[in-house]
Amino acid sequence: MKKRTSTILRPTLLSLSLCLFLNACGGGGGSSPPVAITPNPNPGTGTTTPTPETPSANLPAVDISAISKQDPGSTLSADWSKGVFMEIYVRGYKDSNGDGIGDLRGVIQSLDYLKDLGITGIWLMPVTKSEDKDHGYAVKDYRDIESDYGNLADLDELLKQAHARGIGVILDYVMNHSANTHPMFVNSADTTTNTYRSWYVWKDTAPTGWNIFGANPWYNTKNGAYFAAFYSGMPDFNLSNQTVVDFHQNNLRFWLNRGVDGFRFDAVGNLIENNAGAWESQPESVSLMGKVQQNIMQYDKRFIVCEAPGNPLLYAASNSCGNAFAFKHNYDIVNAAKGQSSAIQAVANYFPNAPLSIATMVSNHDEFAGARLWDQVGGDLSQYRLAAATYLLQPGTPFIYYGEEIGLAGAANLSGDAKLRTPMSWTASTSNAGFTTGTPFRALSGNVASQNVASQAGNPDSLLNFYKSLISLRKQRPSLSQGNYQNPSTSSNVMSFERQLGSERSIVVINYNNSSSSTIIRGLPANATLTPLFPAGTSITADNNGIATINLGARGIFVADIK
Repeated sequence: MKKRTSTILRPTLLSLSLCLFLNACGGGGGSSPPVAITPNPNPGTGTTTPTPETPSANLPAVDISAISKQDPGSTLSADWSKGVFMEIYVRGYKDSNGDGIGDLRGVIQSLDYLKDLGITGIWLMPVTKSEDKDHGYAVKDYRDIESDYGNLADLDELLKQAHARGIGVILDYVMNHSANTHPMFVNSADTTTNTYRSWYVWKDTAPTGWNIFGANPWYNTKNGAYFAAFYSGMPDFNLSNQTVVDFHQNNLRFWLNRGVDGFRFDAVGNLIENNAGAWESQPESVSLMGKVQQNIMQYDKRFIVCEAPGNPLLYAASNSCGNAFAFKHNYDIVNAAKGQSSAIQAVANYFPNAPLSIATMVSNHDEFAGARLWDQVGGDLSQYRLAAATYLLQPGTPFIYYGEEIGLAGAANLSGDAKLRTPMSWTASTSNAGFTTGTPFRALSGNVASQNVASQAGNPDSLLNFYKSLISLRKQRPSLSQGNYQNPSTSSNVMSFERQLGSERSIVVINYNNSSSSTIIRGLPANATLTPLFPAGTSITADNNGIATINLGARGIFVADIK
């Protein structure tokens, strides 16, 4: 997502702070609009000075050509999307040409690392041409690749190489808004009679009473006021206009026809706003995503996931996205790892009330979702492992934010979203982190010298190999990747639950205490044998009433097969 920032009309410290806690936000930054913005001393009144409407010369051409379905098929396994995903910020992942900026060829060079880790899906943050040339959510061309990252041929090669390794690739898609430099918005803003005027949300006079993420989303120009929920540089599409929806459906087919395996949809809670009091997760937005899902699922083995922090269960449970990120659950997971009893209880109780397919995480590229996990737990490795084990072993589709698997910290001298989007630490080099042979585009992680791939790869006790072990266990045990969720229990900060698929039955017990604990497990088969899967150990036998006692060390994790 994008931060609600604007340097054009109003101060934004308050709006940004509120954005981080209220709802979906994200990227950040932007450029001046291509149209004249009239500063409004009384935001919301819509006061402007009328001027004659004379069409501009040489308006940019617009490509709205139709794209028909041409499914190239899929070589991926039927259950590839049931595995673990890696969220990759391409600019910050791996630079292949020494210009200091990560690129698609860098991702290709990293595919063997990802496969070895056990990743079966990659979410690429926006790679289309953007005005911001950073977070990528200010899209200015929906059918081409940001030149810093490469070109369409590079994406095609990435898809080919990823598929050869059994890894699917989904793209970040921004349907809610475009950049204010997108040819359609430039046309839309030119005159009130321009063909593309109805493609964006315009009013002759700015409505009053609006407040989204702590700010007024209406921006005045000489030709009326336009709506931009996140900031002035990213105006909202009018998704009540079917021709606009058709445009996006065609764009999706453009990428699907190339072999892309699906999409992560940005800001779906903001797609259609009805009025100042009804703008978040409106029924029309849910319905629209249902139609988008139908389009995508005409293709073989495709996957979608939606960002809807305000109401993720609405989109995950409905025939809309089929999956959505479990916002709020991520905060509970981290607080549980810190030993907070109420959070442990909330984590245990989450899945009886949420779809088992919901996308889980502990952080992502947006500050409102939380700092880097390393920073959230203050570098406490035992708490770090507890948080990771919790979401990797519970139901859901886990999304690891790049670098999480090595304990990547935020940049010590940066703030906001930029702090979370530092170059990946491949080596301990404090000059380039093995990310580039040139000068990194941004400051490195604050702990690059200690937390990096090179120093952890050969250490069986490292965080990297901890992640690798849990992901491998999850892949080997269908009950852990696709099974149900039953018998959740908490007692004295120890949580247990079972996962079952067919005849395979697994039990997970996690001790969130900073001391050894003993817990009683009930509801097991009479005289059942619990054979440890992680870590290795001695089998435990239940009594004839199906009761077993399990002893765990401080912040210990126990996974066993039940027979």
